[in-house]
Amino acid sequence: MPKESKFDKFSKFNNRLMKKAILLLMAVCALTSSTVRAQGTLSGNFMANANFFQRDTAIRAAGNPLYDNYLSGGEAWLNLRYNYKGFTALVRVDAFHNSNLWVPTQALTGFGLGAWTLSKQYQNLTITAGYIYDQIGSGLLFRAYENRGLLIDNALVGVHLKYQVTNNIYFKAFTGQQKFLFSTYKPIIKGFNAEGDFNIGNVHISPGVGIVNRTLDQDNMTTIVSAINSQDSATRFVPKYNNYAFSAYTTLTAGDFTWYAEGAYKTAEAILKDNILQYTDGNAQYTTLGYARKGIAINFTGKRTENFVMRTSPNEVLNRGLTNWQPIVARLRPQRLMARYTPASQDISELALGADVLIAPNENLNITLNGTYINTLENVTLYREGYLEGEYHGFKDFILNAGVQYMVYNQSIYQVKPLVPNVISWIPFFEITYSISDTKSIRTEWEYQNTAQDYGSWIFGLVEFDVAPKWSIAVSDMYNVNPGPLAPSATGLNYYNIFVAYTKGPHRFSLSYVKQVEGINCTGGVCRYEPAFSGVKFGVTTQF
Repeated sequence: MPKESKFDKFSKFNNRLMKKAILLLMAVCALTSSTVRAQGTLSGNFMANANFFQRDTAIRAAGNPLYDNYLSGGEAWLNLRYNYKGFTALVRVDAFHNSNLWVPTQALTGFGLGAWTLSKQYQNLTITAGYIYDQIGSGLLFRAYENRGLLIDNALVGVHLKYQVTNNIYFKAFTGQQKFLFSTYKPIIKGFNAEGDFNIGNVHISPGVGIVNRTLDQDNMTTIVSAINSQDSATRFVPKYNNYAFSAYTTLTAGDFTWYAEGAYKTAEAILKDNILQYTDGNAQYTTLGYARKGIAINFTGKRTENFVMRTSPNEVLNRGLTNWQPIVARLRPQRLMARYTPASQDISELALGADVLIAPNENLNITLNGTYINTLENVTLYREGYLEGEYHGFKDFILNAGVQYMVYNQSIYQVKPLVPNVISWIPFFEITYSISDTKSIRTEWEYQNTAQDYGSWIFGLVEFDVAPKWSIAVSDMYNVNPGPLAPSATGLNYYNIFVAYTKGPHRFSLSYVKQVEGINCTGGVCRYEPAFSGVKFGVTTQF
């Protein structure tokens, strides 16, 4: 018999969960029926996306079941939350029907209970059971969070306690397993966190410490042992079931200065490094130092990472099984061409430095300067950025914005493309916004990217018309004006985007026709490489 896939396994798991989901939904409905009498509150939100895939071999949007067979797919989430006298109940139902979120070239189908939480606050103690979202410090040691754009849902399925010792000090502890689609990863994760908040004279300080323990299950250990035994004898080692990680952090504010510093260490464990399993400990340090007063703001950021891999097990790769979140030093640029080459944090080897300066000599002018330097600890160039931007408000009804970016991007490491050269590019850009009236405006944006690597040089243009608070209409084109060595065509291709959004009260509907080049997609500081997209996208969101 063919081996059962993970998709088949969690589809079967869904069926077992559905009865529990229905019972829990009935319980929430029962609570809802007595809302008026009990004076509790019920709230919720809904989000749905639908994709219609249009095959386009010219831009490489083809060759997988979505474009060749299914032609459509989507996903939806429904959240319900009920609060009453310190009691909180939350239920979320998830639906995936030929969705391309999990693996962009494969269809994911499943329906079931995506999350549920029961929480009660009594005096100074808050008890939570179910799907828990929380973090320690900046998230460097532990972060359970949701990022729907990349289908990351790292909820901890278990129990969480938080105790307010005094007005200035609290403790929290948790234990559980990390969510994996509609099931969980098998290893157990436990943690403890203590934080304080104090004023010492004119200085405000918020220190904290954290501890996390991960215990492997037998199935993962068996897979690890098998992989170690297949390696050369010189690289073999005896793995351990338990791994421990520790962090200490603080935020200090004094006058115009704010400083955040965090250091973390984890004990030795099996990690995937240089395509084999190695037994090593790890550490990471992260800090920001900011200064701000009228007319000027300066911020410095630094991060050093060495073998600081935090996963449910070394058997998981890419964005799967991550139990923490690595802060990124580079700025996430909203400009379309700059966003193509956004560097993701490296958990094996990274030394990153960044500096930001904002100058406002008067109320009409803002000038922004950024610099970013990222290398491996072995001094391999990963990323460089120099950025200058100016925004001027001195003309009536007009806002002018212009700037330039210089960038060096290690495509072989960030996009796992061996032997390709670093991308070196210059991107000048400008943007004009014209306020037609108090409710109507038109904005145009233009960028040019000059590079001889990857897909070569691009020009991007956008025109957007807004009628607040209801309508937003945008038309853009991204043209491969001088194709490079990896471009899908030796002649330039157009990547059109036509977008319409309508908002009425809490409801928002959007419809777009999209031709999207393959590349990096980043949301919330987490990046993923995605193939080209061609087709129509529809979205709806609402809250109540």
